[in-house]
Amino acid sequence: MKLIKCPRCELNYIQETEKFCKVCLREMKGEQKHDDMELCSVCNAAPALPGRDVCLSCLKEMNSGNVDKDDEDTASVDDATIGLNSVSNMDEIIPQINEDIPENEFDDMESELSLERVIEDEENDADDEDDDSI
Repeated sequence: MKLIKCPRCELNYIQETEKFCKVCLREMKGEQKHDDMELCSVCNAAPALPGRDVCLSCLKEMNSGNVDKDDEDTASVDDATIGLNSVSNMDEIIPQINEDIPENEFDDMESELSLERVIEDEENDADDEDDDSI
């Protein structure tokens, strides 16, 4: 009773007495795998949408119900009750940070990141290696 790989797909293991794995047999016979259809968790009548646990009609009902509830919630909230001031733009939210780089540091960074300097260094290294090999 030794297990071997399926000769067709070479993925699944089968017993020596079997010719092909169950997956390959199903494919060769043309049968489709029957997945159990999940029913809606709300109405238990219609099939649930893929990736969700509710059907289309229940989802529409829930979305239409949420719109009404959201309108009521926003009307009852007042800025004065929360104690927050209104903000007109993002500049008021984000603190002011001095992002200017001093001139001497900028020159140092520019020289370190200079492509011409990198190319020159690589050429010098290549020349040094050529001289060493001679």
